[in-house]
Amino acid sequence: MDGKRSCSLCGGAMMIMMMMMMISHMTSALEVPLDSKVLEGLPQPPTITNQSPKDYIIDPRENINIFCEAKGKPHPSFSWTRNGTHFDVEKDPKVVMMPGTGNLVIDISGEKAEVYEGVYQCIARNEHGSAVSNNIVIRQSRSPLWSKEKNEPITVQRGTSLILQCRPPAGLPPPIIFWMDNNFQRLPQNSRVSQALNGDLYFSNVIMEDTRNDYICYARFPHTQTIQQKQPITVKVLDIEAMNDTVLAAFLNGSDFWGDSPSGERVPSFLHPPGMESTTMVLKGDTLELECIADGLPTPNISWTKVNGELPSGRFSFYSFQKTLKIKEVTEADGGDYRCIAKNRMGSSQHTITVVVRAAPFWISAPQNLILAPKETGNLTCDVDGNPKPTITWSVNGNPIESSHNDPSRKVSDGVITLSDVQTGSSAVYQCNASNDYGYLLANAFVSVLAEPPRVLTSLNHEYSVISNSRALLDCASFGSPLPKITWFKDSQSILNSDLYHIHKNGTLEINVAQPQNSGKYTCIASNNLGNKENHVHLQVKEPTRIIRQPEYKEVQRNSIAVFECKVKHDPTLIPSMIWLKDNGELPDDPRFEVGSDSLTIHDVTEDDEGTYTCIRNTTLDQDSASATLTVVEATPTPTMILEQPDPPTDLELTDQRERSVRLTWTPGDEHNSPIKLFLIQYEDSLHEPGVWLNMTEVSGTSTTAQLELSPYVYYSFRVLALNGVGLSESSDPSRQYRTNPAKPDVNPSDVEVSGTSPDTMTISWRELSGLESNGPGLQYKVSWRMKDAEQWTTVTLANVSQHVVTGTPTFTLYEVTVQAVNDYGEGPRPEVVLGYSGENSPTVAPENVKVSVQSGTEAEVHWEAVPLSSVRGRLKGYKVTYQKMRSLHKQDYDRENPQVLIFSGEETVGRLPDLHPYSHYRLNIRAFNGHGDGPSSTDQQFQTPEGVPGPPTNVNIRNLNLDSLLVEWTPPLEDNGHLTGYLLKYQPINTTEEAGLLKEVLLPANETSYTLDKLTHSTHYKFFLNAMTETGSGPAVTKEAFTEVDEALIRHPAVEAGKAPPAGPMFGNVNSSVKEDHAVISWEYLGPDGNVYVEYVVDNSKEPWKTEFVNGTRTFQIRGLKPGMSYRVRLVAKDHSDATIHSTQEMLITVPAMTNRQAEIATQGWFIGLMCAIALLILVLLIVCFIKRNKGGKYPVKEKEDAHQDPEIQPMKEDDGTFGEYRESDRNFFIPLR
Repeated sequence: MDGKRSCSLCGGAMMIMMMMMMISHMTSALEVPLDSKVLEGLPQPPTITNQSPKDYIIDPRENINIFCEAKGKPHPSFSWTRNGTHFDVEKDPKVVMMPGTGNLVIDISGEKAEVYEGVYQCIARNEHGSAVSNNIVIRQSRSPLWSKEKNEPITVQRGTSLILQCRPPAGLPPPIIFWMDNNFQRLPQNSRVSQALNGDLYFSNVIMEDTRNDYICYARFPHTQTIQQKQPITVKVLDIEAMNDTVLAAFLNGSDFWGDSPSGERVPSFLHPPGMESTTMVLKGDTLELECIADGLPTPNISWTKVNGELPSGRFSFYSFQKTLKIKEVTEADGGDYRCIAKNRMGSSQHTITVVVRAAPFWISAPQNLILAPKETGNLTCDVDGNPKPTITWSVNGNPIESSHNDPSRKVSDGVITLSDVQTGSSAVYQCNASNDYGYLLANAFVSVLAEPPRVLTSLNHEYSVISNSRALLDCASFGSPLPKITWFKDSQSILNSDLYHIHKNGTLEINVAQPQNSGKYTCIASNNLGNKENHVHLQVKEPTRIIRQPEYKEVQRNSIAVFECKVKHDPTLIPSMIWLKDNGELPDDPRFEVGSDSLTIHDVTEDDEGTYTCIRNTTLDQDSASATLTVVEATPTPTMILEQPDPPTDLELTDQRERSVRLTWTPGDEHNSPIKLFLIQYEDSLHEPGVWLNMTEVSGTSTTAQLELSPYVYYSFRVLALNGVGLSESSDPSRQYRTNPAKPDVNPSDVEVSGTSPDTMTISWRELSGLESNGPGLQYKVSWRMKDAEQWTTVTLANVSQHVVTGTPTFTLYEVTVQAVNDYGEGPRPEVVLGYSGENSPTVAPENVKVSVQSGTEAEVHWEAVPLSSVRGRLKGYKVTYQKMRSLHKQDYDRENPQVLIFSGEETVGRLPDLHPYSHYRLNIRAFNGHGDGPSSTDQQFQTPEGVPGPPTNVNIRNLNLDSLLVEWTPPLEDNGHLTGYLLKYQPINTTEEAGLLKEVLLPANETSYTLDKLTHSTHYKFFLNAMTETGSGPAVTKEAFTEVDEALIRHPAVEAGKAPPAGPMFGNVNSSVKEDHAVISWEYLGPDGNVYVEYVVDNSKEPWKTEFVNGTRTFQIRGLKPGMSYRVRLVAKDHSDATIHSTQEMLITVPAMTNRQAEIATQGWFIGLMCAIALLILVLLIVCFIKRNKGGKYPVKEKEDAHQDPEIQPMKEDDGTFGEYRESDRNFFIPLR
């Protein structure tokens, strides 16, 4: 029974394994490799490789570029649909499809971009199928104007909350909001005052310092790079408790009063979002932004928690002083309730935000390209998820699969298409579309039916290297259809899956634990029913790198030396490198740290050197590391030692005397408390260089003898010097002289060179031997030469020279040269042969087929054929292109310029001529050159450059004609670069803060050299831009600035009268004042330079400081809050940017009248009584007329009467923008260009 059960289980397991193998084979996607050799001749349906984003916002000022690129064999053709219908690109002259791709370029110059808005889709097709792109929604970026509005001043009680609404225009994409003042400075924000996500400015509570008249909301539109501003908002903060009713009424005159909110200390409440609960939705993968802004006094602090959970670690952050919680890359787990808590010392409040997470469709497994052999079966799987669950639809070659021809081999089951028993010619491209309420996914996957024999893609005889006891992976990448089966062999033995070996599905052989005996040659064979293909690779298993002497713990005294050893054992074929770390960082950049081949030495150790030192020895395959700690202790006091240079060595003796060597011994001198590091041995050659001592060798400080290698034919004397930590000793007394016997030379002259100085000569040069190298008397040089591959050598013997000139040589011929040393005792070793050329001569042939291709007005490209190498007669260094401007095509006279030469090195046959003059006639020729000189010039080529943009106008001058006129004069450009078509003059006023007014343009004919501008504003600063123009376009502009004349009437000195100021400074004029019951109005003219103007005032005969009000560029100012019956002194001052006063008026005295009972005065005036009687009489007459008409039975056509006699106070609304017709210049929206 057990046996049967066991057998049954085995059979079941085998059946399951066979089914899994069949399923694996059936669903495996054979990817077409990128190897160009494999791709040649391999049919392939289209695959989209590049496309524009689904949501494509365009700039209306630029051409529209819609991308669609695809690959396939044969290369696919392209077509487009727009809004679901065929888009005939060829019929629209504004649309161009780029060759070889489906990329569209739409020229919107002269057209509105809205014409081309819509939904575009690209189709790439060849004979094997059609692939489609995503739906590309083209929308134009928009930056609409702010709706016209009038902002009334807002008056608010100190301590209450306040919301300043921005309400920016809806743009595409939405604008970026920020608040600034009149000086374009950002308004300060803090936990009390902050900007909400919608752009509104929230005050948890207001203070007196919040009073200002320049709360301005700005909207920046990123696509068009423009900024628009809302009209300034004025906020007045009052302390009502400190005011009486009269003063309060004066403040509230003509302004909105926010007085309903509590102003004292209070428990926080939420301004946004309102209430205690709210709900928000976010898509998976997006950034969640939750916001809580609270009212309260003192200012509340905001904190956040997640109910029944924790905030996601690493993905959340707080902004806007804890008022905004951001969670990036939202997941389903981020759904739930979030609680924000506002708290101050009066108490706390909380608000719960329920977050609902939805998800646009996302891939779990996108369909993959499928390559099947005939009769095979395969699956296309479209596995997606989303919230709500996406709907999956299939298409084939861009058409819904339901409307395609019935294919009995194809079965569609929701997200899976099963293809059974496929046939040759059934290749196609399938599209999977998964969509829900929040988006869609579109994927193309082709099915290609191929019959291909196996190919092995891994390079032949590839070598793999691994470290012993590590894993080895041997690749056998293959391609074929049906999918090839991979088998492996080692030394003709088949390899099967085992504890040691594992063959992966992609054919890779894995050796789990490689050992040295696994090294060798491996063979993989790829096979299918169409054939076999084998490949060989090699494996080398190398010894591991191990540190055999590790650094050890060191405790050293300060200012001493610390040495860490790090010796390694490694595979002999691998070269290890060494890296030292201190506390896991780089070593200090300090010369005290000396890294040796197997050690680290730290000199003059300090306390800062304490730490852990790690040695890392690595090769290209592995590494090993070891660490040790350094501890620095205080140095133990030692007696002071006197350190000096050592005494010189003594008792020099020569022993073991041989033909080419001798042994020198000596006795060291006193070290003087510093160990001797080395001995330096020097020699003198009294035969060749008497009196000159040269360094010979060094030995360690522990040695007292040295074996010296000698040269023949030298009269040697030796001396020794000792070196310790202080320095070198004096030299010892010389040894006795030791003479060596002569011998033939051991070396030949070095640095032998061959050069040609003229067409029929060749110079051979070398470095002469020194006396020490001559080895004997009668030193000479045997110089030999012959043409390359010739048999006969020519030889001369020379003495005391370092070169020889050979004459009568043919031009630029290759020679073999030798130079050998010879003395009275024989010849030196056999010399090496040096190759070199004889002299060069100039080339004999000029370049032919010279062609000039003009690229633009300033650049041309020249082509030529290379001269034959046989005509160069030397080393071709390149070509010289000589070109010269002969004349301008515009001017009649010749303005020939000096020729210019460009050198193109090597064998170049094409070159670019830069910096040409537009609209000019040029001459050009080319010649080859070598080391000797230039060859003959080619035939002159003539060419002309097209027109370009002109240079700037010259001698631009602007002068005044009268108060409102300026005369602009100029002369034509020095460089016309074509036919001048005219001039473009632009001008605009600019104020003292460099803000520009409306820019106006004037087009002038080419024969004009002056222009008068009339009806300008007097006393105004203007900026001018002048360009010259040709058919090609406008040249660079000349910029000038000028002032219109100052009206002298504005700077007269008025007489001192009541309500008038004393005479003003020269920059202030027409200073006037008018006084009401609670305020005074000051007006003036200011003609000074840039600066800020202020009104200063103070109560007369008081010691209070002057109050200063900034007037912000206006010419009138209203001083409010003056007390009735009081007198004030008032003056105007102008200050520069450093706040220093540059102009001021004299003080004027104004008196505010006392408060009167105006109601009583009006009621007792005779004119008032008469007016009331007239109104009563008129009403009586109207009533009588109505009564008579009613009695006659007539009807009173009220509507007709109202239409015929409309109230003139009722203004119609503008048809274009829906705003009221009443309009003021100050209400205008304006653009601020981004700088």
